[in-house]
Amino acid sequence: PEFLGEDIAIRHYETLAAGLAAAWARKNTRESIWDAFKRKEVYATTGSRITVRVFAGWDFEPEEVHRPDFAETGYDRGVPMGADLFAGPEGAAPSFMVRALRDPDGANLDRIQIVKGWVDADGEPRTKVFDVAWSGDREPDADGNLPPVASTVSGADFTNTTGAAVLGGHWVDPEFDPAQRAYYYVRVLEIPTPSWLAYDKAFFGNIDLPEDAVMVQQERAYTSPIWYAP
Repeated sequence: PEFLGEDIAIRHYETLAAGLAAAWARKNTRESIWDAFKRKEVYATTGSRITVRVFAGWDFEPEEVHRPDFAETGYDRGVPMGADLFAGPEGAAPSFMVRALRDPDGANLDRIQIVKGWVDADGEPRTKVFDVAWSGDREPDADGNLPPVASTVSGADFTNTTGAAVLGGHWVDPEFDPAQRAYYYVRVLEIPTPSWLAYDKAFFGNIDLPEDAVMVQQERAYTSPIWYAP
């Protein structure tokens, strides 16, 4: 089966198995969850039960990411995912605090990224990805690219001997233009794990798969954006 559009065909074997949506609600009630939807304080995952939280403000410090009052500080001096961030003090750039926790029954985390989007002077949409926090002792290369995390996948098995159970990061936009509208969202990547095709192959035995079948994947979470408006 496939979904056909004008210029696109996405086949099921090219996709991950499922997806989940999560809301940061004050109570586990219909009313509170609806309020979270309305605030856009929500995020999604490709199926893994990753937990992620992000706040943006103008004066967050790196050590505040790891404090027990992380969320209280975020709400008090900043805005959460889904909210609008308006112009701050002159000369300041927005700072972000992010925390992510692995699925308790799933894979460790590879990295936290912030994706920035804006429209350039020619009216073209632009995006740029920044690595904010990552597992292990990897270092970015001369071009700023972070080496991939080691894979432990073997057939339909993997081990949590790489990656991290918890990641936290503090990031300040190094290319901030206070006159430019922009949005920022967080993406959290797990370490590589077998895809659902790998599990099918292990279960059903010697089955025929397309040559470009994806046998290894990186599940992820992605938050609602924080919108900056001058």
